[in-house]
Amino acid sequence: MHEHDVIVVGAGGAGLRAAIAAHEEGADVAMVTKLHPVRSHTGAAEGGINAALRDGDDWELHAYDTMKGSDYLGDAPAIETLAQDAPDEVIQLEHWGMPFSREDDGRVSQRPFGGLSFPRTTYAGAETGHHLLHTMYEQVVKRGIQVYDEYYVSQLAVTDHDDPTERTCHGVVAYDIKSGEIVGFQARDGVVLATGGDGQVFDHTTNAVANTGDGAAMAYRAGVPVEDMEFVQFHPTTLPSTGVLISEGVRGEGGILYNSEGERFMFEHGYANNAGELASRDVVARAELTEVNQGRGINDEYVYLDMRHLGEERIYDRLENIIHLAEDFEGVNPVEEPMPVKPGQHYHMGGIETNEHGETCIEGLYAAGECACASVHGSNRLGGNALPELIVFGARAGRHAAGKDLGEAEVPTGPSARSEDENSIETPVEPGAIDTGDEDVIADGAMVDAENLVQAAVDAEQRRVDELLEREGTNHAEIREDLQKAMTENVNVFRNKESLKDALEIIRECRERYQHVAVSDPSRTFNTDLIHTIETRNLIDIAETITLGALARDEFRGAHWRQEHQERKDDEWLKHTMIAWNDGTPDLYYKPVILEGEEKEYEPKVRSY
Repeated sequence: MHEHDVIVVGAGGAGLRAAIAAHEEGADVAMVTKLHPVRSHTGAAEGGINAALRDGDDWELHAYDTMKGSDYLGDAPAIETLAQDAPDEVIQLEHWGMPFSREDDGRVSQRPFGGLSFPRTTYAGAETGHHLLHTMYEQVVKRGIQVYDEYYVSQLAVTDHDDPTERTCHGVVAYDIKSGEIVGFQARDGVVLATGGDGQVFDHTTNAVANTGDGAAMAYRAGVPVEDMEFVQFHPTTLPSTGVLISEGVRGEGGILYNSEGERFMFEHGYANNAGELASRDVVARAELTEVNQGRGINDEYVYLDMRHLGEERIYDRLENIIHLAEDFEGVNPVEEPMPVKPGQHYHMGGIETNEHGETCIEGLYAAGECACASVHGSNRLGGNALPELIVFGARAGRHAAGKDLGEAEVPTGPSARSEDENSIETPVEPGAIDTGDEDVIADGAMVDAENLVQAAVDAEQRRVDELLEREGTNHAEIREDLQKAMTENVNVFRNKESLKDALEIIRECRERYQHVAVSDPSRTFNTDLIHTIETRNLIDIAETITLGALARDEFRGAHWRQEHQERKDDEWLKHTMIAWNDGTPDLYYKPVILEGEEKEYEPKVRSY
């Protein structure tokens, strides 16, 4: 049993920033991570960090752009917190030594990004996330913060009171990949989940293999509602063969999209008459797929992204890694020829419900980064807003978990925020758990002693792992493949009622088959088959919440496109979709969006670019 004041699960951008912030508040901090920190998926972020740093720009403009980009489903207190805190966080990174790209006069460079009214995206070439990770990991090492590397956290140690708001998180349970032990981590003050995204729900994604929604799934089963799960961002420029991301920085520098007929379709077909390629990501992704579906795609699959006209010197100076990605994965030299691109799953706007301090409705449990939903991004995230979210809300969660008073939060969490129940959606199958016991997820609330509670959770997890290793059964990979295909085919950029119901039926089949899953590798150490088997359970839960939310929301807002409902319905749907794990049954309800900010109320307008 390991014991610390604050346990941070995950060591990407949000986790590193949370750990540093908690340490600065005097806490004994430890990071528990299934990957070495600099291997975290934040390292794949290419484009940049939005922050209002220059004359002519200010945080209010950044907040307005973010609210507009969210299609008015973001919560104003969280959005304004992001915009206000981002400049200081970027300056802090610069002081820590982050090698930002610079202008000739020495100022940090900023480039245009989609949906922004000012070129406020700071960057470090096209490897911004890579440099961000290394810069903050240096600070973790400098401070002597304990890092438990290659420990896979598989469940939370949470009391089982009937009311989730009366529950307390006292720690986590992890599989030590090197030794094979199941280990407990007791948190005296708080646990911060910073586990990243869940792109492996889909089979074409920019996300790493490790992005399996672990934090969101564990928090969901422990009683924290998940919010706006239907809103999944499909990045418009990924390489067709692999899903590897081609940065929005290419379009920010002036790259253009064209179809098989040589048309610059963003303008010529009226998808975004003003912003063109720099419209928000949901607009560009739908435009590309529309071109393909109407017969103007290349090889009936993709379009071209061209940056040749930028010139070799500028490309090598600002976008060098894009050359290597295109050459390595598509055999294309983008200095000499256009790159094939198509939309791919990239980011999840939804996640664990938190307030602007990173708190969930369970005492002692926090979340930050992509696994969380404050809500900053609403129904669509603007490019360049993910990295400031990591550092702003990672820092806030770390400070609050360590005991710093950040004032009263304005964003409500938990069942008390409920404004109305679901509007009676019809599902073809019963969603939720097959066996609703879930005794392996939530420890006994009667245990008031935190150490005994964590130990009980360790014992329960040990029994589960032993059973998976010792029994005969189905391999998880077969289930995961079917799940990913079903989500890509039915819950993609374009959605309709029947396809969503088809997805729910397949998800149910996957859940039933998972009851008989077994691990084929009998070894106790470095057992990736065991890890992937546990991850697959998380993917099933996440896929179901995405699909239920998508079926419930019968409107077209941001990244959520419904064939039967081709308009935004502010009178009916200006609210967050919430799903809670109620004794194994998903409980769908809603809570209102907060459009009232510090000094103004954001009025929903037509979102055009």
